Amino acid sequence: MSTEIKVPVLPESVADATILAWQKKPGDAVKRDEVLVEVETDKVVLEVPAPADGVLTSIVADEGATVVAQELLGTIEEGAIAENAAPEAAAESTAAVAPAAAESTGQTGGPTSPSVRNMMAEHGVDRDQVAGTGKGGRISKDDVQAHVDKHGSGGGASSGTSSGAGSAAAAVASAPKPTPGQAAAVAPVSGDREERRVPMSRLRARIAERLLHASQSTAMLTTFNEVDMQPMKELRAQYKDQFEKAHGVRLGFMSIFVKAATEALKRYPDINASIDGEDVVYHGYCDIGIAVSSDRGLVVPVLRDTELLSLAQIEAQIGEYAGRAKDGKLGMDDLTGGTFTVTNGGVFGSLMSTPILNPPQSAILGMHTIQDRPVARNGEVVIRPMMYIALSYDHRIVDGQGAVGFLKTIKELVEEPAKILLDI
Repeated sequence: MSTEIKVPVLPESVADATILAWQKKPGDAVKRDEVLVEVETDKVVLEVPAPADGVLTSIVADEGATVVAQELLGTIEEGAIAENAAPEAAAESTAAVAPAAAESTGQTGGPTSPSVRNMMAEHGVDRDQVAGTGKGGRISKDDVQAHVDKHGSGGGASSGTSSGAGSAAAAVASAPKPTPGQAAAVAPVSGDREERRVPMSRLRARIAERLLHASQSTAMLTTFNEVDMQPMKELRAQYKDQFEKAHGVRLGFMSIFVKAATEALKRYPDINASIDGEDVVYHGYCDIGIAVSSDRGLVVPVLRDTELLSLAQIEAQIGEYAGRAKDGKLGMDDLTGGTFTVTNGGVFGSLMSTPILNPPQSAILGMHTIQDRPVARNGEVVIRPMMYIALSYDHRIVDGQGAVGFLKTIKELVEEPAKILLDI
């Protein structure tokens, strides 16, 4: 019996998706719930599992194709046995020697992610030269780096062309057909002056679209303040071991800022509101988005009802989101909604920035790197670990006085974290 493989139902805000990578090829045996294909949307990568045991008989939508919800991707013949299926013993033997064979031949054919394809393009490495160690021969960044470390960039040991202009010409002549997300062309001009054209990923295109929309459709202003992080550092130093032993997670700065932001949102409801047409919607709950980086770019999973969460629960959820973002396992529900956002450019070394709004939210808090600076305390100059904080806000709904008061409230709560626990 033939079973259809279809695109999952997409949220209303997502019109279509792109086929990122097939994990199987026609004729391969598949098992129920085994991941067959990855579909990239504007926000996340969705894994489409096999609906039944059998053999993948056809692929209708190739990698790079644009598809919509419930569109046919391929078919499976239930209960069929793959023609290339080997006896169990032979399969085990083949599995045992497969890594060595892949290493010696360099032929893998495994699917690759956009970040891996970009990395191969940067080093001038063909995917057929890299032995993939992932599931189904999938090539990872570590595989590419291992190849570059062993053979160097630009084809490595297998390259027999001479250096100089002749080598460049040979490289262009033998350039493989680009895969989706890979550099479409490398155009040598003179010397080392090269240009490459890489298709923009759906996530990057969506980020660009939203940032442009935010800058054109909101009256965005930014106000700044600075926080003395000494009390928080002392708090962590005193209780971090007890906290981790009691809750199984480390006590970080982000949970304190999230709790401080939650309390400030209660005091300044305009900042926890959004504009919907001609109406202002005031949210009676705090759903705070936390910007985290991934191989695909910046994503913002949402902590729900932070007013009900403890510091330990916030730390646990942030850690879980960070891990799932790294593995590409965030779901659409994790990224939708949110009444306020916190972003921490300090993890990348940013001293000061103006974060851009995440519409329809009316404000976003930017944290930055902690830097020892001289400050005045009780008439004396002392060195303290200081952090600049920024609040970008939509002036259509938030007044300057409220924005300054909101940021000052966060400063006071972070500098005296006991107030958070005492709810004062």
